[in-house]
Amino acid sequence: MRIDGRKYDQIRPIKITRDYTKYAEGSVLIETGDTKVICTASIEDRVPPFLKGKGEGWITCEYNMLPRATQVRKIRDITKGKIDGRTMEIQRIIGRALRSVVDLKAMGEKTIWIDCDVIQADGGTRTASISGAFVALVDAVNKLHKRTPFTVYPIRDFVSAISVGIVNNVRMLDLCYLEDSRAQVDMNIVMTDSGEFVEIQGTGEQSPFTRDDLQEFLRLGEKGINNMIRAQKESLKMDSLWIGTGGK
Repeated sequence: MRIDGRKYDQIRPIKITRDYTKYAEGSVLIETGDTKVICTASIEDRVPPFLKGKGEGWITCEYNMLPRATQVRKIRDITKGKIDGRTMEIQRIIGRALRSVVDLKAMGEKTIWIDCDVIQADGGTRTASISGAFVALVDAVNKLHKRTPFTVYPIRDFVSAISVGIVNNVRMLDLCYLEDSRAQVDMNIVMTDSGEFVEIQGTGEQSPFTRDDLQEFLRLGEKGINNMIRAQKESLKMDSLWIGTGGK
């Protein structure tokens, strides 16, 4: 039995609340167990300089953890005068995950800014951010599509993420903080609803892992991501019908 009473292959309870803030084109509060992240999607009618004139859009992310999202206060990056390496890594993986399922040319010259702010951290903040940000992205894109329909609807598939690892020599799905902090192996998996992998980040924190471990991680990860995508679909309901259709 795990710390919070779950089975080794069971994810934490998921709750997704849409339209969580007033002004953003898409906004979500995602809760996975005791981890809570506010994800917003904001649209700008311009693109970074490297894309000007190319007729395609861009999706980028900023990630932040509030000082008391953790048990001990975390100093704000602005106080330190720089973004730490972990924050930069997480921002990039969220951006890559979302861009992997979007036809950027179909978007036109627009930038969608994704902001993920962790208000309470209990492990899996980057994976929760990806899963919540996708729902916020869909809401933002749908507002554009209802106002001026895209020739091709740009979101091609669902995408979500989950953590797996080995704790006390047991392979586990969706690690909470206490499990993650003791993990012998830690891995984050990003997948689409079609079963394609976007990213696999695996590290032997205390020991190496075997090919058999890897196969089991992929199996557990796919199970967990299927559950996460089911929660995304239940949250979006009819607003997910355009995904993967090209808007036809």
